[in-house]
Amino acid sequence: MPVGPDAPRWVTCHSRRTVLVIVHTVTSGQRLLDVVRLLAADLRVQVVFTIAPDVFSNGVAELLRRIGGVILPWRLAVREPFDLAVCAAYGGIENVHAPLVVIPHGAGYNKLVSRRLGGGAVATLGVYGLSAQELVRDGTVIPSAIVLAHDTERRRLARTCPEAVAVAEVVGDASHDRLIASSHERRAYRRALGVADEHELVVVTSTWGPNSLFGRHAGLLRCMLTELPRDRYRIAALLHPNIWFGHGIWQIRSWLADCLRDELALVPPEADWRGVLIAADHVVGDHGSVAVYGTVCGASVSLVGNVVGDVDPQSAGGLLASTAPRLQLDQPLSAQLRWAAARHHPGQHAEIVQRLTSAPGRFDRNMRRLMYRLMRLPQPLILPRADPVPPPYLISSPDHAACEEGR
Repeated sequence: MPVGPDAPRWVTCHSRRTVLVIVHTVTSGQRLLDVVRLLAADLRVQVVFTIAPDVFSNGVAELLRRIGGVILPWRLAVREPFDLAVCAAYGGIENVHAPLVVIPHGAGYNKLVSRRLGGGAVATLGVYGLSAQELVRDGTVIPSAIVLAHDTERRRLARTCPEAVAVAEVVGDASHDRLIASSHERRAYRRALGVADEHELVVVTSTWGPNSLFGRHAGLLRCMLTELPRDRYRIAALLHPNIWFGHGIWQIRSWLADCLRDELALVPPEADWRGVLIAADHVVGDHGSVAVYGTVCGASVSLVGNVVGDVDPQSAGGLLASTAPRLQLDQPLSAQLRWAAARHHPGQHAEIVQRLTSAPGRFDRNMRRLMYRLMRLPQPLILPRADPVPPPYLISSPDHAACEEGR
């Protein structure tokens, strides 16, 4: 381990700063990778990872092993001092000994905190990540810096947790910037998904939980595969990692086995979802962030069900929820997709995209400047830039997987 009192005896490169990346879930880990890549080439900085306690921590260890990160056990991570810590969720962060940066793990701060089942007086729903419930312990604001994507989020924070405004920083949105940087790779992403030029790609995206699209309308994928003409459409599914790891990868593959046999393009939880949105002609979603990011990519965006009550109306997600057309599941799907395509035009989602970030194209520069300031270290001379995301890939059908295992 490059951390601890004996570390100088064993390490080859003696770094000047050590950064702890606190990963609660696969979703937050994927978002944090956009941050730590800004430190990757600096020999003065050693990055280590830890898996924080979370009900959805399943899959995090595999994610970190896949990227080859040094994993520090949580019990040691809360004992050692660090020069900087970065996280995208809140469990246990009050126990970390380091200047702490908190970033959003979705399209800004858009989801309302869900209420637990049971009795008790009903409190006003807060916005996850902008309320004192996550940001304050024992009267003290935990983070040293709270990363915001948009200026309006500072005003929302001032209403929900005014004591945290002093440490808020408007930095921008990494996924917005990387989607823009990836837009010229659309044909490559479509090829990776097996989508021919003459086909329209319909991406069905679902967040997690009982109010999600997959929670309420899991049969929509089967309906699309049955109803939509194969000579015109291809169907892809983007399910939130919490669905995969809450139920188990085997279970999700088993539930969707017949859809996979009918050529559903099922994207695994570890693949980069952003290339799938770039490839899409239509996005059908719910109150999750992926549908919001679909507005950046030029696709038509439709929602399923009543999603207004799940998001803050002042967020980009709230604006999408109040303006996007609703897909009616008891009406012909092909006609609705044709209608959505006919009314779609460039710039249709401009107001939603503008609500996503007030620092377009500047996340990397702003985020790196913030981290190096907290580390008290001069920045590298080379300016960071948003790179295109890697091509997506798919889960194979059960029949193909069985053949592979039999070889």
